[in-house]
Amino acid sequence: MPTSATLDDFQYQNHILQGVSRTFALTIPQLPSELRQVIGNAYLLCRIIDTVEDDNALDAEQTRHMVEMFSDVVSGQISATQFSEMLLPLLSNQTIPAERDLITHTGAVIRITHSFNSAQRQALERCVSIMGRGMIFYQETASLAGLPTLEEMDRYCYHVAGVVGEMLTELFCDYSATINKYRSVLMKLSVSFGQGLQMTNILKDIWEDRKRGACWLPQDIFREYDFDLRSLEQGYSDPGFRAGLCKLIGIARGHLNDALTYTCLLPENETGIRRFCLWAIGMAVLTLNKLNANLDFTIGSQVKISRRSVRATIILTSLFASQNWALHRIFMLAARKLPNTDTRKITI
Repeated sequence: MPTSATLDDFQYQNHILQGVSRTFALTIPQLPSELRQVIGNAYLLCRIIDTVEDDNALDAEQTRHMVEMFSDVVSGQISATQFSEMLLPLLSNQTIPAERDLITHTGAVIRITHSFNSAQRQALERCVSIMGRGMIFYQETASLAGLPTLEEMDRYCYHVAGVVGEMLTELFCDYSATINKYRSVLMKLSVSFGQGLQMTNILKDIWEDRKRGACWLPQDIFREYDFDLRSLEQGYSDPGFRAGLCKLIGIARGHLNDALTYTCLLPENETGIRRFCLWAIGMAVLTLNKLNANLDFTIGSQVKISRRSVRATIILTSLFASQNWALHRIFMLAARKLPNTDTRKITI
């Protein structure tokens, strides 16, 4: 049986969040106290999988073994110490010190995981398992040619982000009986929420991903404009490529609109959970605006939003967090210059 979580474990979790994600270190404290630790822990579990997947020093077989092993650690079948001692020597210098420290202290993170109630643990275990399987598959099939279709891009986004949206929804429903009344529709919207955020990251990180030998853009979208992703070169401007980007920006906008619908279904008095969602939506919309205005960007930093914009988003969405009409108005104003190419319909 795992050792019980200690005060030191919780202090470590709060500390390491600052090192591995400034964004989540900012948003998680907005949550109700009953959710902060479990969602902070969930983020760290996902970050451990990301660390394994991102380090190019691990070959495909090693990555598969470590990801599968970590899933067994989360479910309590293998010790965290065995996992961290096996992984640490395999990591290269590209793994940042904070992530290496997180791997070293996997035991502390897992002791907290095992302290949660059964519904929370089940949500976390499911997320880690699905995310891990997806990452293994897509790492092994990654190429500069891109994904075959938009549908395949949807599947990729589900495995790395949509499943996180489902996990968060399960945790919100476990926390609140009122939220649980909307569980079925929230679960549908949560996948779209995750996809909107992930598509924004994919578009922002096109060039960084290509340096790693991967492209997550869908070939069929660009083929509509007579552009072959295999011919994509940094610094080369092509009208077909720009047209494809515009269409994907519009699709991402549609997913973020679903994310707003999701947020507005949450109880108006749950302003902490709403802020947690709204800040992510706001920063994604601002990033899409930067992308839309700079379709010929050649590095992610060129479309990075400013700290001033982040502060403005936080202030505005926090001020109107409980007012649905205002949130819809703010979204429409913020997204007014974005293309609207999303043809999906989610019934609520």
